[in-house]
Amino acid sequence: MKRDSRLSGVLHVLLHMAEHEGPITSEVLAKAMDTNPVVIRRTMAGLREQGYVRSAKGHGGGWTLACDLSKVTLRDVYTALGSPSLLAMGNRTEAPGCLVEQAVNAALDQAFDDAEALLLARLGEVTLAMLSADFHTRLVARGGRHDLQSVHAS
Repeated sequence: MKRDSRLSGVLHVLLHMAEHEGPITSEVLAKAMDTNPVVIRRTMAGLREQGYVRSAKGHGGGWTLACDLSKVTLRDVYTALGSPSLLAMGNRTEAPGCLVEQAVNAALDQAFDDAEALLLARLGEVTLAMLSADFHTRLVARGGRHDLQSVHAS
């Protein structure tokens, strides 16, 4: 089963944007993320609607951050992406009248709900500024510089 990595990908893009002076085109971001520029534009649309990024068209245009990294949590970004499913597992629903299936699904529903609530709470505790600080700690430890090519080359 293919995992949905949009949250990870968009967080990656946002941190690159935080380190970059000026706008970054969808093409440059797509190359860094090994995807298509259309995917970047589609993904960024929800972030733009929430006011986290802005875009400008034409020469010198592209995407820029429009938010304070310390005020945006991973949960905020997750919500801006449309709140995709957090868990890949689900219940069997082939025999809804079966009492065994009902008992199993009731137990699993509670476990899934608890796990999702815990994960959402944790996402709400981590800000983009915290991710940026962790990145800077790693960058200093490596003794490197940041640009889209140098970080991805290592």
